[in-house]
Amino acid sequence: MARYIGPKSKIARKFGEPIFGTDKVLSKKNYPPGQHGILRKRKTSEYGVQLREKQKAKYTYGVLEKQFRILFEKAQIKKGITGEILLQLLESRLDNVVYRLGIAPTRAAARQLVSHKHIVVDGQVVNIPSYLVKQGQIVGVRTKDLSMEVIANALSGFNHSKYPWLEWDENTKSGKFLHMPERADIPENIKEQLIVELYSK
Repeated sequence: MARYIGPKSKIARKFGEPIFGTDKVLSKKNYPPGQHGILRKRKTSEYGVQLREKQKAKYTYGVLEKQFRILFEKAQIKKGITGEILLQLLESRLDNVVYRLGIAPTRAAARQLVSHKHIVVDGQVVNIPSYLVKQGQIVGVRTKDLSMEVIANALSGFNHSKYPWLEWDENTKSGKFLHMPERADIPENIKEQLIVELYSK
C-alpha cells in the first residue's frame, strides 16, 4: 500500500473526526463520503470497529501497515500496557516530534522537512521520518534553514507548552525530548485497546 495522497477531507469524513486538523468540509458534511453516505446506517462488526481504529491511527500518524506492525511488535516486547506503549512509540517518531514542536504545521509537512534534510537531531542531520527519538535528544532545524517561510510561519505564535514531554528552547529554536508522553497527555482520540485486540486475534 502506497502512502495516501488523496483528498484528506474524504478520510476525515470516513471517521467523522478532523484527524488531519481543522477541516471546513467535515464541519459542513459530518457524514461518510459517497452517494449514500448520509443514509448509510449499517451496524459495524466487532472486527470492523477494531480495524477502523487501526486505520484511524495509521492515517493520523501517516504510517504504513508494515511500519505500524513493526511498532506494535516493539510495543509488545516492552513492559507495560501494549496499547499505550504503541502510542508512545508513534509519538516519538521524528516526523511527529517535529510536528509537536511546532516546526511544521502538519505531520505531512514535518515528514517532508525531515526527508529533505532540514532537521537535525543532536546536531546531526537525520532524514528518516520514522527515526525514533530517544529521551534527552534535541531536535531542531538546520541553522541555514531557519529562515524558511514554512518553518517561520509554523513557529510564529505556536504554544510550545502544550506538550509536557517536550521542552522548547527559543534561543536555539530546538526542542528536547524529555520523556515518553503519558497517555493522558496525548490528545489523539484513538482507542488503542481495540488495536491490541485486533492484532491479538
